Amino acid sequence: MPVKHFRIPAAAVALCAPILFAPFLFAADKKAAPPEPAATDPYAEVQPAAEKIDLDMYQRIREEGLNHSHVMEFGTALMDGIGPRLTGSPNAKKANEWTRDTLTKIGLENAHLEDWGEFGLGWQQLNTWARMTVPDTAVLIVQATPWSPSTPGPVTGDVVYVSIQTEADFDKYKGKLTGKVVLFGEMRPVPPVDKALFERYTDQELEELASLPVSDGGGSVPPAMQARLRTYMERARLIDKIAQFFADEKAAAVIEPSRDGKNGGGSGGTIFDDNGATIGRTPYIAGKDVKVPVVVAAIESYGRLYRLTEAHAPVSVEINVETKFTGEHEHGFDTVAEIPGTDPKLKEQVVMVGGHLDSWIAGTGATDNGAGTIVAMEAVRILKTLGVKPRRTIRIALWTGEEQGIFGSRGYCRDHFGSAKLSDAPDQKALPEYMRRASGPLELKPEQKLISGYFNVDNGSGKIRGIYTQGNAAIAPIFAQWMAPLKDLGVTTITNRNTGGTDHLSFDAVGIPGFQFIQDDLDYESRTHHSNEDTYERLQPADLKQIATVEAIFLYNAAQRDQMLPRKPLPNPAAEQKAREPLGVFPGAEK
Repeated sequence: MPVKHFRIPAAAVALCAPILFAPFLFAADKKAAPPEPAATDPYAEVQPAAEKIDLDMYQRIREEGLNHSHVMEFGTALMDGIGPRLTGSPNAKKANEWTRDTLTKIGLENAHLEDWGEFGLGWQQLNTWARMTVPDTAVLIVQATPWSPSTPGPVTGDVVYVSIQTEADFDKYKGKLTGKVVLFGEMRPVPPVDKALFERYTDQELEELASLPVSDGGGSVPPAMQARLRTYMERARLIDKIAQFFADEKAAAVIEPSRDGKNGGGSGGTIFDDNGATIGRTPYIAGKDVKVPVVVAAIESYGRLYRLTEAHAPVSVEINVETKFTGEHEHGFDTVAEIPGTDPKLKEQVVMVGGHLDSWIAGTGATDNGAGTIVAMEAVRILKTLGVKPRRTIRIALWTGEEQGIFGSRGYCRDHFGSAKLSDAPDQKALPEYMRRASGPLELKPEQKLISGYFNVDNGSGKIRGIYTQGNAAIAPIFAQWMAPLKDLGVTTITNRNTGGTDHLSFDAVGIPGFQFIQDDLDYESRTHHSNEDTYERLQPADLKQIATVEAIFLYNAAQRDQMLPRKPLPNPAAEQKAREPLGVFPGAEK
């Protein structure tokens, strides 16, 4: 997932064959192709009060998913065999090709890669280490931040602490950083870990999640999110200048402290290494790349260096950052494959499932989001193994570029379903593209009416406890009936809340029902999210079996029902913005 602090809701030529390929199926026997069925208006369908639930298929899916699972086999192949999958990197390419070939091997059709456009710099970390040499020798726990350049071999420098909060602060350090190892970032408190780092939802918490809170702020952006956006913008205004300043002053390297995790999980050698650690807003774009080596340190390593500088004691560090750039204009790709539909009237319609394939670099991207990738693969494997002949086509899509701004799914939706012009207001242009407000009307493509829904997993390895409707109230009674036979698996909760930060938002933005499941948190936010602890060992096999089983059942139900899933009204960004404007009712106030 992109850094969870912001997770709000990007491109190129699609390489997939057209969905409407039915005429070619009849070419061999030279019969005239039947006319294609007219696309159903998904906004006009009347939904039944009672769902047709196939309990025999539920049982078959449960048997295969829970007792004959291959999800951990997928897991070790992806996490151990390939490793971290930074967008644009050689490992991301390997992962795209492996998922395409594996989906073909388990029987899916039309497995291919779709180019969503230029991403930027290809990069990989080869080796990073650091040690203190004065006043003592000590091994430091560090990793390079993504897209950091290399040092020219091991370099040694005196350590200085730098704090730049405003433009005026630059003058304090001019001419003083040549050859220095810079500590950049305040030392944070490190409280004892007195709460569990591994958590599951309690019944009370699920009950609270099912309720819909009413925001106390204006518009639809909660005050807490507004505050985070303000903090983000304040940092963004300076960060690119700071990176260039360190390069101009010829600093040897920069060391940043790792952030904390939930319940104090960011200690004990845990490193969180993501966009929050990089010096630069878009270090993956040529011309905006960081020109000084940067590493992020475990808080215990950073703390010792920080306290020595605070005491004005001499302290030196030897550091070696070895990284490799593989190109300036690397493209991003999504992996796509299908189980074709069989109903003459419904096979052109599609039900989608997915997760993001890319990850950060400190670990092997197991819980974020190797888990979402392998359960989606396992879900379609289950259906294919059982010989399911779905009425609608079931399509799996595994995205890249999610961590930098849900680029892969946004590009896919733009190329297949439609898009809206982004705002050019000054405050909006200063934001990353995925955070900018839409200003124009949606321009939709014909395929938009053929997608019934999209299901996504991207909150770690914890089992599914329910689902977010993303404000689609009409879907709640349908999901309630689908979930009733899954109560013994812990799937009980439906909430009309929105949840942000991952690829279902790309579908929601173009009027397609997109859903993220509620999952047990486990140690995702406390320890594994974007960290060096995000490895195979953090995957929970029983939970992943449950996720894949539930996902397969949701896919089956959506593919088999007579109607497409109900939709919310089409997004109308201009009308939404106007609705937030004050009415101007204050007595005597001038316009």
